[in-house]
Amino acid sequence: MNEIVKFGQVEDKVLNLRDQSVILDSDVAALYGVETKRVNEAVKNNPDKFPDGYIFDLNEYEFEDLRSKISTANLAKTRVMPKAFTEKGLYMLATILKSPTATATTLAIIETFARLKELSRTVSECIQLPDGPERKVRLNRSGEILSDLIGNELETTATETSFELNLAVLGFKHTVKRTGKKE
Repeated sequence: MNEIVKFGQVEDKVLNLRDQSVILDSDVAALYGVETKRVNEAVKNNPDKFPDGYIFDLNEYEFEDLRSKISTANLAKTRVMPKAFTEKGLYMLATILKSPTATATTLAIIETFARLKELSRTVSECIQLPDGPERKVRLNRSGEILSDLIGNELETTATETSFELNLAVLGFKHTVKRTGKKE
């Protein structure tokens, strides 16, 4: 499947508001290839599908804080408070927006969130394991997941990509050997 959205494109739009990872309505619209007003119409026309924890309106303080931190024309032009979609809200929105672009984008977003959760789980397991073969297996799996998520965004030679992660309690290096030519 050719993904419409790459991990980096989603990652750049994820914000932390109210201790949650969210994506603003205008960014959701951009990812889905629709106008922001279409996203907001879908929410307005289906209020039962967006209970608490799925979506929220930014307050004045959050909005001004974002304006000062993010230099974007979209926030400067907006006349209404943006909505913030949580992961659950994005999944629900996917059931409403029916365009092929929206469907393909939703699949890419779901896959990205699933891979991030798997990465978090494998890194947590690595931290708890003593040095040995089982830890090495978990480290390799973590490297494979990272490669899948960000591999296309790394500098590569024709056959090899390397990256190194140093977390507070864990560090590892992963090398991906590729066959064929780099496109």
